[in-house]
Amino acid sequence: MAASAAAAAFFFFALGLHAELADGCYTSIFSFGASVVDTGNSLILTGNSSLASRLPYGQTFFHRPTGRFSDGRLIIDFIAQAMGLPLVKPYLGGGGAEDFRHGANFAVAGATALDVDYFQSRGINNLFSNNSLSVQLRWFEQLLPSLCSSASDCDAFLSNALFSVGQIGANDYNNPFFQNRSAGEIATFVPDVVSAIGSAIDKLIGLGVRTMVVPGSFPMGCFAAYLNKFQEEKQESYDPRTGCLNWLNDFAILHNRLLLAELQRLRRQHPEVAIMYADVYHASMAIYASPRDYGELTQLLLIKWRINLGLTGCRNESDAGFKETVLAACCGFDGGDYKFSETVQCGGEGSSVCSDPSRQICWDGIHTTEAANRIIAGGLLGSYTVPPISDACPDLNWDVVGFHDGDGHTAPA
Repeated sequence: MAASAAAAAFFFFALGLHAELADGCYTSIFSFGASVVDTGNSLILTGNSSLASRLPYGQTFFHRPTGRFSDGRLIIDFIAQAMGLPLVKPYLGGGGAEDFRHGANFAVAGATALDVDYFQSRGINNLFSNNSLSVQLRWFEQLLPSLCSSASDCDAFLSNALFSVGQIGANDYNNPFFQNRSAGEIATFVPDVVSAIGSAIDKLIGLGVRTMVVPGSFPMGCFAAYLNKFQEEKQESYDPRTGCLNWLNDFAILHNRLLLAELQRLRRQHPEVAIMYADVYHASMAIYASPRDYGELTQLLLIKWRINLGLTGCRNESDAGFKETVLAACCGFDGGDYKFSETVQCGGEGSSVCSDPSRQICWDGIHTTEAANRIIAGGLLGSYTVPPISDACPDLNWDVVGFHDGDGHTAPA
């Protein structure tokens, strides 16, 4: 199955970046998912045993580890900033109702869409977390009564809230792949994973949720962890444009195709609910296909940032942009084609970190850098969202991501 054949079928995710409440926009964000979305729940649950409890995680923006699995901000952070909302607080951090009036993040690193017993019955270990999507939904149900006190109050509150259901499902595949289960066996899990996501959406609708974005799978065959584990001698196994593994990206496309069909079913069943598909796959592939072009936008933003701070000196022009070879991890094992080893983890003993994460897409082998998150967010803010998020948030600041409008055109310096 070719990625290009699937492209026309997909809708795209709505994201953003800024800091002043956009007129007519959502007043809160609630998110569910795994490490791509987790803003600190895993750190609260596991303490210092979490990979994201130590530097260099968090070094770029926060200058300290916050529990985010990146060097800086996640895509969910940029969504909140686009709408002028506070960064979405991890639910397990506690607090009263006022602390969560602008939303809560229920995502936990390692979480799966399916419950743990699904995998245990198949002899597969859930390596990182038992806080599946159904557990996160129960947390939301526990929180909701403190946010609104009556049916009409809840209806008003939830009608102004944006819910992000995912990114979830990656660990349903990561765990068995890294426990050496066959792709054929794992492919039989996909309908069940998608069904679990659909059931979660149905439950949220029953609770009164009216607007959701549902991200699909990232291009699995472009991540250093997978490229390192499944190295192949046949050149035809790799995409000649990007170097990504074709069969793994086809697996991600399978998940996305079934997920989109499920969302279409839910739209027909609930026409009163806005359900957006978040095509992070193609938003990411655009960068892998033209890393220098997108990286130059990142460097433009960094130059603007330095000027605003009154800093002197410019970066060497030869250093501008993402590297041509962007598949290697920035942080982790200092060796091999992809700078990744299952035994030398980012921030752990014997690990190293690249000198400039803004020139890398992959952070630690399985997660993206803040620079990549920024560019993905910028692209997805534009014409890739159906319906456009700008319909609800007309005053988003495109300049923050280097775009002056929603069509993907670069803003002038």
